[in-house]
Amino acid sequence: MRLLKLYALIAPLFVVLATTSCQTAQKQKPLLRPAQTAPPALTSAASPGASAPKTQGAAQPAQTEPQSSQSEGESEVRADAVADLIAQVEKEYEAGQDNYQAGHLEAAKQNFDRAFNLLLGSNLDIHSDERLQHEFDRILEGVNGPELMALQEGDGFTEQKPEPAPIDEANEVTFPVDPNIKAKAEAEIKSTHSDLPLMMTDQVAGYINYFSSRGRGTLEHALARAGRYQDMIQRVLKKEGVPQDLIYLAQAESGFHPLALSRAGARGIWQFMSSRAKGYGLERNWWVDERQDPEKATRAAARHLKDLYNEFGDWYLAMAAYNSGPGTVQSAVKRTGYVDFWELYRRNVLPKETRNYVPIILAVTIMAKNPEQYGLDEVVREKPVPYDTARINYPVDLRLVAECVDALAADLQDLNPSLLRLTTPKNQEFELHLPIGTKDKFLTAIAAIPPDMRVWWRYHKVAPGDTLASIARRYRTSSKTIAEANNLDGQELDQDSKLVIPIVPGKYPLGGDVVAYSRHATRYKVRKGDTVQTVAENFGVPPMMVRRWNHIKGGSLRGRRVVYVHLPVTPNALESQVAPSSRKTSKSKNKKGLQATENSVVRHKVKQGETLNSIASSYNTTVAALKRDNRNLAILRPGMVLLIREVQ
Repeated sequence: MRLLKLYALIAPLFVVLATTSCQTAQKQKPLLRPAQTAPPALTSAASPGASAPKTQGAAQPAQTEPQSSQSEGESEVRADAVADLIAQVEKEYEAGQDNYQAGHLEAAKQNFDRAFNLLLGSNLDIHSDERLQHEFDRILEGVNGPELMALQEGDGFTEQKPEPAPIDEANEVTFPVDPNIKAKAEAEIKSTHSDLPLMMTDQVAGYINYFSSRGRGTLEHALARAGRYQDMIQRVLKKEGVPQDLIYLAQAESGFHPLALSRAGARGIWQFMSSRAKGYGLERNWWVDERQDPEKATRAAARHLKDLYNEFGDWYLAMAAYNSGPGTVQSAVKRTGYVDFWELYRRNVLPKETRNYVPIILAVTIMAKNPEQYGLDEVVREKPVPYDTARINYPVDLRLVAECVDALAADLQDLNPSLLRLTTPKNQEFELHLPIGTKDKFLTAIAAIPPDMRVWWRYHKVAPGDTLASIARRYRTSSKTIAEANNLDGQELDQDSKLVIPIVPGKYPLGGDVVAYSRHATRYKVRKGDTVQTVAENFGVPPMMVRRWNHIKGGSLRGRRVVYVHLPVTPNALESQVAPSSRKTSKSKNKKGLQATENSVVRHKVKQGETLNSIASSYNTTVAALKRDNRNLAILRPGMVLLIREVQ
C-alpha cells in the first residue's frame, strides 16, 4: 500500500462524527428509493418499470407478487447504490493519497474529509452493510497510517513545536493604575523621540505597571531577543517607508520568537493569520510556513501596516486594524462617526483584545525607549547571527546537514525557522541557511549522499572505541554496508574521520528519543471526568499524541464518546502487529480499569523483578503469546513496553 511512503500527519477528524452518525442512523433508518436510470443515483425518484424483469415467471400468489417485486427491486438498487458510493469514496481517498504523497497537506485533508462525508452523509446505514463498514474501517485505518509511519520512522517529518505568543497573556490581565508610574511616564514621553505618536492614558499606565512587575520577565526576554533582529527589521521598515518604531509591535506580539503561535492561530514574529499572510505573498504548505521567516514576514508586515495607514490615516487605527482586521475597525468608525482610536475605545465598539492591543504596544514602546528609567539598561541583547545560504531543490534531513558541517541540528533549525519539520521541502526550491563559512563544506559532504537518500542516510564521526560492528548496531545496518559505502578495505577506523552511514528507510538509529506506537488504534470509551491529560497518563502516552490522533485542540473530552489511542510498543513488537481478522471487538479492563476494545490490545511497562510468567499470569495470557506478539522476546528490561493481547 502506498501509505508506507507517506510522511505527513493526518488525524482521524471524523471518528466522533462516525459514532454520532451511526447512532442516528440506527434510530431513523431512511427508506431507499429505486433509481431512475443507470448508473443509479442514491436519492433519485423511482422508475415504474425498473423491477419488471425481475418478477417474470414468479411462482408466488398474485396478491404477494408486487411486494416481492418491490423487495427484490430495492435489494438490487441497494446493491448498486452501495457499489456506486464505494466507488465515489475510493476516488476521493486515492486522490487524498496522491496529494498526501506530494506533500499537499491541505488538499489531502479535503480529499479525506470528502471521503468521510460521502460515507456519513449518504442515506445508507454504514453498519447495515459489511462492505460499507469495511470501507469505513479501511479509510479510517489508512488515514491514521501516515501519521503512525512518521512517528515510527523518527521525527524528521513530525511538525515542530510552536511557542505561546506573549500577547495572549498580556491581553488577559488588567493592572491597576499606579499614579506615580503614570506621572513619571507622562514626564518621560515629552522628551522621548519616536516616529510613532506616544500618548499616556490610564490603560497605557496600567500596562507599564504590568511590565514593571508580573510581566517584567517577558519584557526583558523580548528586549534581549530584539538584538538579534533589530538591524534587519529597521532596515526593512525604512525601505518600505513606515515608522521604524513599529518594531515594538513585533516585540509586544511575539517577543521576537519566529515560532510564536497565538491562541487564534497567528504565527511568527509579526503574528500573521494564514489568510492575511497569503495576501502578502507568504507561502504556507506542509513543509514551510513563511510567517515564521523573520525577514520575509517583516517585509509583509511593513506593507500591510502601510496599506492600513493609507486606509485609516492614523497609526493607532492602523495597529488596531492589524490586530482585528480592517473590516472590524471600519465598522466601528461607521457606527460612531469617529476616526479616533481612543474615542472608539471609550465607546466600547472594538473587541476587548483590540482595545488592549494599542495600549500594550505603547507601554512596551515607552519602556523600551527609556531603559534606564525602568531598570532595563542592563539587559544583554543578543547579536545578529550571520549565515550562508545554499539554494537546494531536494529534501534533506537537518540532522544530516548538521553532520555535514559539524554543527547541531538545533542550530540548523534556529537558522531555518520557516521549516515546519526537520526535513526541507520535496519538489520545490528552498534557501537553506547554514552557519557562516560552511556552504562549501556542506555542498562537498552532501554530494556523497544519493539525492533520494538524503532524508535517511547519516554521517558518523568516529569516536574512540568505535568499530564497524558497534557503529552498524547503532544505526541498524551491517558492517558490510558501511564498508562498501565508504570503500573501506579493513576493519580499522581513523579517529575523528567521518563515515557515510546508509540507513534503510524507516529504520532510525537505536537509542534515540523516537517512540513507536501500535499500528492499530485502541478505542477507549470516554467516562465522566475524563480529560486528554488523564487518558494520556492512564495509557502512558503524551497528551499531544492523544490530541493529534483525535484532532482535539484543547484538553477537554466533553461531547466525545470515544477516543482513539495508539499504544506504545517495543521496537521488536512493531513488525509482529497483524491486522485483526475481524472488525468485531471485544471488551476488557486493563490494570487501571480502563475499558479498551479492538481485540483487547493493551500495553504493559515492565517493572523491576517482573518475568514473562508473572506478566502472562497478570493479563490472562501465555508466555508463548507474549513472545509471539513481541518478536520472540527472551530478555526483559525494566522500562520496556510490551504489546499484550489478553485472552478472553
